[in-house]
Amino acid sequence: MPVTARLSKRFYEVLGEDVANELVEWLNAVDATYRAELRDLNERNFGRFDAKLEQRLAESDARWERRLAELRVEIHRTRADLVKWMFLFWAPTALGVVSLLLRH
Repeated sequence: MPVTARLSKRFYEVLGEDVANELVEWLNAVDATYRAELRDLNERNFGRFDAKLEQRLAESDARWERRLAELRVEIHRTRADLVKWMFLFWAPTALGVVSLLLRH
């Protein structure tokens, strides 16, 4: 919301109507210029911030995906080891139970 510069009645009396109006117009033009430059600067800074944020989020996603892939491999390896140990435990146990049942 632009703020329009105004001068006191005394300025108009001392400087005259034309000079005071010209001063007010100049102050308003300077204000508008600075506002436009500030807006452009803010937009550029936000654009850089947004690009860096996107890059960091993409890097973070890639790290999480890599960690999840490593975890999946570890889970599959653990599952295979568990099945192997279960077989090594239950096979002799089952043979022992079957041999006991066949004796009677």
